[in-house]
Amino acid sequence: MDYLRKASVLLVLYLNVTWLCLGSAGKVSGGEVINLGHKSTAWGPLMHISANLSSISSITSNFEFRTLDPEGIIFYGDTKEGQDFFVLSLRDGIPEVQIRKANMLASVKGGPKLNDGVWHKLELRSEGKYVVVEINDKAELVVGMESDQTEDVLTGKIRLALGGMLVDKKRLLHPFNPEMDACVRAGNWLNLSSLWDVEPSWKPSPCFLEIKKGSYFPGSGLALFNTSDLPGVEAEEKGITIEVYGSWRGTLLSLQSLSFQYILPGVKGKESRALTVELTEESGSSNTAESTKLTLTLLKHSLVLNGETELENKSIDFLSSWTEGMSLAFGGVPGETEDSTDAHHLQGCLERILIQGQDIDLDQAFFKHVSISSHSCPGKAVNELTDS
Repeated sequence: MDYLRKASVLLVLYLNVTWLCLGSAGKVSGGEVINLGHKSTAWGPLMHISANLSSISSITSNFEFRTLDPEGIIFYGDTKEGQDFFVLSLRDGIPEVQIRKANMLASVKGGPKLNDGVWHKLELRSEGKYVVVEINDKAELVVGMESDQTEDVLTGKIRLALGGMLVDKKRLLHPFNPEMDACVRAGNWLNLSSLWDVEPSWKPSPCFLEIKKGSYFPGSGLALFNTSDLPGVEAEEKGITIEVYGSWRGTLLSLQSLSFQYILPGVKGKESRALTVELTEESGSSNTAESTKLTLTLLKHSLVLNGETELENKSIDFLSSWTEGMSLAFGGVPGETEDSTDAHHLQGCLERILIQGQDIDLDQAFFKHVSISSHSCPGKAVNELTDS
């Protein structure tokens, strides 16, 4: 099987194979394997459900959770149309609970780090005045709240959401980056059997059997930054250095300003062959490709790729353009669609991206295609990519 065919098989598997249990249009079962990472809005939930409190016998939910992402929202619940709410998230990989009840706000963080890429069992339950978060059968967080305005018996509806919130983020006591590249499975949500509502643009995405650190691009989109929001020039003679580690095929990055455009890899021919890293499959290896390092340095009037001058133009000040703000895209060229004849979106895993020695998190991009996994790449061979 040649490289192109392998890459095509990988893409087909990623796009078409899913283990989500689908109901009617816009509905999904909450008990199956669910990928939280591929949604169109940062704070909006991937899926949500509501039920009458009078029909619920136990305020308990449990599920299994896996991620390599250090920060993001997992689970949300509220009553009184969001006047009282509960949020479970990760910060630095550690679980954090934020609760609003009556006229009080509380934020508590603790327990083990969960962003280790293995499955963890979580249980959330209400015990009167207390909310308990149990991790791997051990109570790790216990939060108690009481107010003169607290009702002894709740009435109305309870709402649940995965991967987002149903109230404004400004109501949080401790803000965080909401995007969460994670999977949940075996969920039991208040013993509800109803299907969940999903966001209008939702498309089912698989969860890989095993994962490794990195950002996965399946070949259908890009992540876009404004360079003025990224690390700047410390010393003019040193310039700006972008380092990328990983294995990929297609357009790694592009730079655009009003005065120039640079695409890596470049035009067909010798340059393209030198800059394109082919996907390979090594026998006996769990990785889908051999890792490569690439370094692009922006100097005042030139671009240097892996130590060799790639582009030189005395009329362009690349460093000033960087400071003023250029478009830096990983995975493609802004404006190109998946159907464009010239589009060659990135396929592969970027294990690490550094600018001026600082790690770049794709969740910080001002645009990221929903198909990109910010913190996880498949850790198995092509024929072992999906969880069951």
